[in-house]
Amino acid sequence: MEAEIARLRDELAKKEQEVERLKAAAARLHQNSHSGNMFTLVKQVTEIPILEEKSLSNEEIMRYSRQLIIPEIGVKGRLGLLDYDEVELSNLQRQVLHAEDKVGMSKALSAATAINRLNSNVECLPYHFQLNFKNATQLIQQYDIVVDCSDNVPTRYLVNDACVLNGKPLVSASALRMEGQLTVYNYNGGPCYRCLFPKPPPPETVTNCSDGGVLGVVPGIMGCIQALEVLKIASGIGPSYSQQMLVFDALEARFRTIKLRQKQPTCAVCSENPTVKDLIDYEMFCDSAATDQCQTLNLLTGEQRITVQEYKCLLDEDIPHVLVDVRPPVEVDICHLPNSIYIPLTELEERTVEYMKHLQNNINERRCKAGSDKVTFPVYVICKQGNDSQKAVKILQEMLNNELCSLSVKDIRGGLMTWARMIDPTFPQY
Repeated sequence: MEAEIARLRDELAKKEQEVERLKAAAARLHQNSHSGNMFTLVKQVTEIPILEEKSLSNEEIMRYSRQLIIPEIGVKGRLGLLDYDEVELSNLQRQVLHAEDKVGMSKALSAATAINRLNSNVECLPYHFQLNFKNATQLIQQYDIVVDCSDNVPTRYLVNDACVLNGKPLVSASALRMEGQLTVYNYNGGPCYRCLFPKPPPPETVTNCSDGGVLGVVPGIMGCIQALEVLKIASGIGPSYSQQMLVFDALEARFRTIKLRQKQPTCAVCSENPTVKDLIDYEMFCDSAATDQCQTLNLLTGEQRITVQEYKCLLDEDIPHVLVDVRPPVEVDICHLPNSIYIPLTELEERTVEYMKHLQNNINERRCKAGSDKVTFPVYVICKQGNDSQKAVKILQEMLNNELCSLSVKDIRGGLMTWARMIDPTFPQY
């Protein structure tokens, strides 16, 4: 017992010495702040300045004292926030740093303002520009840990490669619908993102929050765990999810851990003989835009599609046809066009007999009412943004050689959101 008390006293003395050292550094920093050498804490940055070391002030030491006295936690830190986008109303459901009065403001600046309102001493630098292969290295070199909260594939490859080439650990998380995933890449000999995903997926197979939705608390939960992993890396404890992936199922309220493959000897960027030695154009590499907005697919030819204006003319002229809405039922409940029939894309992909009969019955019924003796009967397909409708058209066209041989199937460009913008401003947007 006496030995343990002596050890604790010795440790306490070391902590007190460290606090005194920090106080002296803070005093010097306070003097420098009056001579204009500090960054404005919530000033939007459109270029990449060279950052200087910063120690904690006396006030910060007091504020974080309960955390600083934990043996594993350190005392230095700076937070950089990068986002080229602006706050939208739909962000507020899950991105709780933003508020209604910040809609239209730079996301980076809005987040920095919120953080600074909570703690005016935080050095938080908001970068309002898009990360790309030309600027990523200069920015990432200045930070110790990188946190990837992006929602698109090109950015994930870009951030991964930049971290590997600059020796930075990457804490990555994602959320979709009611599920979340998290892992730490490029840490202590662990794998990088390319080790797991050497090639990007086809753009038409990628679903993001704009397409699939997300329950607001899920990104909140994953973000908190990301922050925890960052703190453990920064303090030297080390992350829990290097070489492992945490998977969260909000529906069951369960976490599970998946062991990841080891660092790959053939990895294009982190192997001993990499083929990627400099950052590249990742939008070209992934054949998709580096944005979290809904990607616009081009799966059909111009002859296989019509505009919302052309479809409006069909309605005005009362031309007989069938309109198929291929969105999930929950989206149909939000809004829909009159006289449309509902066949979810998933049911079309499965060629579900029940839905195929439903389509054929509607075609026969409307053709009969119209007294149409045409060889072919027009069918138009619509969805939210005009992507799933293209997939549905391709499926239905494959069936033209079978029981649906008398159909002419076309997609409506831009879907219901374009209808709302171009034709009916009272139609709900979501």
